Amino acid sequence: MSCPYPNAALFFLRVLRVLCGSIFIPLRPWRLGGSIALMTSPIRVLNIVARLNVGGPAIHVTLITEHLGAPNYESQLVAGKVGAEEGDMSYYAEEHGVTPILIPELGRELHPLRDIVTLWKVYRLIRQFKPHVVNTHTAKAGFIGRVAARLAGVPVIVHTFHGHVFHGYFSPLKTRFFILLEQIAGRVSDTIITLTEGQRADLADNYHVAPRDKFTIMGYGLDLDAFARTPRHTNAFRETWHIPTDAPLVAIVGRLVPVKNHALFLEAAAKVLAKMPDARFTIVGDGELRADLEAQADRLGIRGAVTFTGWQREVAPVYADSNVLVISSVNEGTPFTVIEAMATGCPVVATAVGGIPDFLDGGKLGALVPSGDADMLAEAILATLRQPPDAEHLRALIVERYGIARLTRDLDTLYRRLLAKKSEK
Repeated sequence: MSCPYPNAALFFLRVLRVLCGSIFIPLRPWRLGGSIALMTSPIRVLNIVARLNVGGPAIHVTLITEHLGAPNYESQLVAGKVGAEEGDMSYYAEEHGVTPILIPELGRELHPLRDIVTLWKVYRLIRQFKPHVVNTHTAKAGFIGRVAARLAGVPVIVHTFHGHVFHGYFSPLKTRFFILLEQIAGRVSDTIITLTEGQRADLADNYHVAPRDKFTIMGYGLDLDAFARTPRHTNAFRETWHIPTDAPLVAIVGRLVPVKNHALFLEAAAKVLAKMPDARFTIVGDGELRADLEAQADRLGIRGAVTFTGWQREVAPVYADSNVLVISSVNEGTPFTVIEAMATGCPVVATAVGGIPDFLDGGKLGALVPSGDADMLAEAILATLRQPPDAEHLRALIVERYGIARLTRDLDTLYRRLLAKKSEK
């Protein structure tokens, strides 16, 4: 495969200089000229994400691209191709007036030769758009986007960790490779955004991605109005899927992939049914493990109590009709499903992994259980079904803490502070 760059050797040398310099040589920041003009004209921001598949990152990048707009900002979104077995949330971007620039190779799968061309394409796009800030999201787009931004001389480079792939995704050797890439990219970042203090501690202290002082803690911000306005127990979702209106309903929402550990959810479901036979369970989402999970439900003898719905475009009715939302993952950042569910007043039971304990205030806002323990997960589900928390208190707290207006203000403050710091040098 040939590189479309007119002087490939020069481009490769510049890439090597950035990569080797980030490891062996302290990097000096790029100088930003015209600081006065910058602060009185729109700040150009380029958000780069691997793909707009179903999940929190797609929602996040869409909303910040939409809300950091005229007159103070000019924002653009770049994304790769969604995988064949993944749900596609491009419709969400369209609904919010965001038209992404598509670079198909940014998608999740790694390919050394193809990714050199991907790096060139992102670099060329950055040179054309001339952003003041590049904010990358997700692992592959985070590495390629930050290296390309450094090559192009972007004044401020930011990366947002929505979670990480250092546990529960890949083999130990491949995981170590990804950690090394993040350490390299961390050197060319002006700051790295994490969603919680626990996530920062994990990345800084356990994986040594970057020093603690390079991280900025900034929680998610969502458009929660539709969830907050949805009444509890409208029965719209139950009627669609023929779930009894008086049955305790336990839901899990997300991709059917190993890291989400739906197998644990089903094991806990069997234990709950042994003590509460009228309970029902719904698995909302799709993915590579669907057939395996359906077979597991058959083996456990609980297939009649479990409803597989596939992807649902509107999830507010799911949360509204559910008595408990479960997160059974072995690794998580801060799943949007938790925020959305609590904004509808639906209680949460989750494994104590990643950023979830911070998000749930150590168990004050939802039940926490050890990862992999089906007995404790089942007991927490039963306890929440028997004594649910105050739904209205949950709604008010989550909307205030995780609304999009707060996130927009926080990002505006961060970008302007970093740009001002660069303009002084």
